[in-house]
Amino acid sequence: EVQLVESGGGLVQAGGSLRLSCAASGFRFDAKTIGWFRQAPGKEREWVSCISRSDGSTDLADSVKGRFTISSDNAKNTIYLQMNNLEAEDTAVYYCAADNFVRCSLLRHWQGDMDYWGKGTLVTVSS
Repeated sequence: EVQLVESGGGLVQAGGSLRLSCAASGFRFDAKTIGWFRQAPGKEREWVSCISRSDGSTDLADSVKGRFTISSDNAKNTIYLQMNNLEAEDTAVYYCAADNFVRCSLLRHWQGDMDYWGKGTLVTVSS
């Protein structure tokens, strides 16, 4: 069974940085796309970023462009989300998710579920 485990969350001051990691394990992990989502208190979950495992193409939500970067280490089956210049509005639980069919280029419009989800890691940005 595929497992996604996030790490790297914590408390940081506004303007600071954090790097989240998502480690994937399990038999035949061949997801097409891996993405990051977040859910702030009292708000709906929103898509943040994604990366294609086939060609490494990426996409970022407009709210984090210029501040966040997604990358991967396929040899380690690990995805990273580098978050710089953090703002109080970035406070949320961040989830890693993977899907076997949805393309990264379509994920920003995707209304369906993802095949696999991690349990999340909390990021708190103090202002």
